[in-house]
Amino acid sequence: MKLATIRTADGTRAVKLDGDRLLDVGYPDLGALLADPEGLAAATAVGADATAYDAAAADFAPVVPHPSKVICVGHNYTNHIKEMGRDLPSYPTLFPKFADSLIGANDDVARPEETDALDWEVELVIVIGSDVRRATDEQAEAAIAGFTVMNDISVRDWQFRTIEWTQGKIWDSSTPVGPYLTTPDEVGGVRPALQVTTTVDGEVMQDDNTGTLLFDPVALVKYVSTVIRLRPGDLIATGTPAGVGHARDPKVYLDGGQQVVVTVEGLGSCVNTIVKGG
Repeated sequence: MKLATIRTADGTRAVKLDGDRLLDVGYPDLGALLADPEGLAAATAVGADATAYDAAAADFAPVVPHPSKVICVGHNYTNHIKEMGRDLPSYPTLFPKFADSLIGANDDVARPEETDALDWEVELVIVIGSDVRRATDEQAEAAIAGFTVMNDISVRDWQFRTIEWTQGKIWDSSTPVGPYLTTPDEVGGVRPALQVTTTVDGEVMQDDNTGTLLFDPVALVKYVSTVIRLRPGDLIATGTPAGVGHARDPKVYLDGGQQVVVTVEGLGSCVNTIVKGG
C-alpha cells in the first residue's frame, strides 16, 4: 500500500494510491493516521467509493507534515564514507532535523542566500508506525510502518563551520520528503535492497543500493530507540551514498535553476527545482 498526505482546498488529507487515483482514507494527514493504532487497517479497508483525487495533479505535502522528531544518519554507505575521507564507523552517526525543514516531494527548494555550497543527498527514510523504546529485533521490525524518500539538502559551508553538522542540515523549508509512504510488503520487507539515485538536470550523480547500508533499518530503529522513544510518524533518514557534489573534484553545487530528482526504487521520487534567494 502507498499512502500520502496531499494539500487540498480544504486542508491536507491522508490518501492511498489506487491506480491513477488517490482515495481519501479519513484522516487529515499521515501523522494522524499513524497515531491511530487502527489507522493502517482502516486505510487498507477504504474502498473505491471514497472521495478521490487525481494522482497526477496531486499537491504532495511532506509525507508526515509534523513528526515529533526526524533523526538522520550520516556515513552509512561504504562508498560515501570513503569519498568523504573518513573511517568506517562502529556506531551510527546521528543528527536531528526538524519539521520546519520539511517540504513536499515536488516543491521548489530555495537556495539560501547565505550559501554558495548547496548539495544533494538521496536517502531512504524509515517511517515509524508505533511507539517503541529500547526495541528488540522483533519490536523494531514491527515498528516500521513503511519507507519514503528524502533529499537531505545540505548547506555544506555551514555544515563544516564546526565539527557538529546540524546547522548545515536544518535550514527552513529545505528538505523534500515523500511523495508516498510505501509499506514494507511492497518492497521486500523491513530490510529492503532498493536502488537509490540522484540526477541533476538529467545527469546521474548518485547510484547505489540500500542493501549496502552499514546499519540497516531494523538496526537503526533499535539503536535510536535506545536513546529516545520513537513515536508514530517519526522519520529516520538512513544516510546517503557516494556522489554528493561536495566530494567531487572540482566540487559541484546547486546554484539555482537545476532540477534535482532523487529516487528510491519502488517508493517514488522527489522532483525539485532549485530557485535562488531563499
